[in-house]
Amino acid sequence: MKIVLTGSLGNIGRPLTENLVKNGFDVTVISSNPERQQTIESIGAKAAIGSIYDAGFLTEAFKGAGIVYLMETMEAAGDMFDPELDFVSSIVRVGENYKEAIEASGVKQVIHLSSIGAHMEKGNGILVFHYLVEQLLRQLPDDITIKFMRPVGFYINLFSFVNSIKEKRAIFSNYGGNKKEPWVSPLDIADVIAEEAGKPFSGRTVRYIASDEVSPDMIAKALGEAIGMPELQWKVIPDEELLKSWINIGFNVQVAKGFIEMQAAQRSGVLYEDYYRNQPVLGKVKLADFAKEFANVYSGSH
Repeated sequence: MKIVLTGSLGNIGRPLTENLVKNGFDVTVISSNPERQQTIESIGAKAAIGSIYDAGFLTEAFKGAGIVYLMETMEAAGDMFDPELDFVSSIVRVGENYKEAIEASGVKQVIHLSSIGAHMEKGNGILVFHYLVEQLLRQLPDDITIKFMRPVGFYINLFSFVNSIKEKRAIFSNYGGNKKEPWVSPLDIADVIAEEAGKPFSGRTVRYIASDEVSPDMIAKALGEAIGMPELQWKVIPDEELLKSWINIGFNVQVAKGFIEMQAAQRSGVLYEDYYRNQPVLGKVKLADFAKEFANVYSGSH
């Protein structure tokens, strides 16, 4: 079966492409970077070079596909330090293009990489764009089946703490403590998506994806031990203090406020309410595995 993937060869895209090729799919990978074409082809997939902001290009790329895999990222929307950029509107435009291209190309089976928090119309911070794109795709005709994949927080987001650990020997956030929450590896996300691509499609379904359930305190302990800093602590600071620090380094205000609100929803637990109602089987990559990866990145950073 032909499957078209958006997202190029990123943290999820590369292992997903390799998995699908190995499983016998005819894989086309969409990338905006012409330099990726050779790498995509070396994996055994075809490359479609163009922009997800071009609905006409997407329509042509989707034609003849049995399945399309859709994802939208903040990185594709632009620079998080651009003060003028409206990230939410920019990403919603991608969702509108996906919807138009699916209808125009005749695709009937869709896998959409959404997110934890996509069930919330408000109170989810920057994750609201996932809610909005899901709502757009739900407007497609009923004969188009959609699997909404909702991964939880990515382990790799913890790399953003490298500098504060190096400089202040601590992790700082507006939430923390010993309450467990789910985290996920891109490798487990890729495995689940490849699994879903090989299973029957029916109606509109939602599947959460997680690898482990650990608390901020457990994360600090695991990362600290991995990097030789056993005293490492995860420290909680007020929303206003964290927001001010992000804006002072030039963060886009919409993004900064969006992350603060998202993390406040983690703190209250409201972000995870639907996850716990539909709790998945956990994946293979545990915190201990990621801690080794974190240590390698940490030791190589300057």
